[in-house]
Amino acid sequence: MIIKIYPENPNNREIQKIVRVLQSGGLIIYPTDTVYGIACDMKSIKAIEKLVRLKDKKTGAPELSVICENLSSLSKYTKPITNRYFKIIKHNTPGPITFLFEANNEVPKIFKTNKKTIGIRVPDNSICQSIVRELGNPLVSSSLTIDDDILEYVTDPELMHEKFAKEVDIVVDGGIGDIVPSTIIDLRLDEPEIIREGKADIRL
Repeated sequence: MIIKIYPENPNNREIQKIVRVLQSGGLIIYPTDTVYGIACDMKSIKAIEKLVRLKDKKTGAPELSVICENLSSLSKYTKPITNRYFKIIKHNTPGPITFLFEANNEVPKIFKTNKKTIGIRVPDNSICQSIVRELGNPLVSSSLTIDDDILEYVTDPELMHEKFAKEVDIVVDGGIGDIVPSTIIDLRLDEPEIIREGKADIRL
């Protein structure tokens, strides 16, 4: 299924359809403020396992991020954050940045791994934010990457639907996607470190 949503005014009825699919353990392809992603409900362990299997089949073991609506969710999944780092996060969210933190004890329960690092995003995208807000908890997400170099497959929702229709439940069409990924900044150390240069200019 493909659902068209206009970022200027996301239709709440369509958002609710997407959320019902997520709550039932489904996978979605959805827009962010960078590239399109594949996501599921963070509360569904079976959906997370399904997401990992899909990504592993396409590109190898995936890097998973937690997609939040705002900063209030951070403390649920990370070790305590210093005031300095909280200010950096506040100055740069919402935006196209993935923040790496030391994970707290909740994260292994969610991912069923010994994961000690967690990436958290607060995208500046009204569709994404509407989905997370209506769902009531974060998404688990991985960037949409595929096993070939045809750029249109990762930017054009119609082509995403053609390629992934049998593997995801909904493609959320929020318009043509970007090709520049998020900037990744590591906040696990005493000094912040930019791991990947991406779309965002960091304000440190």
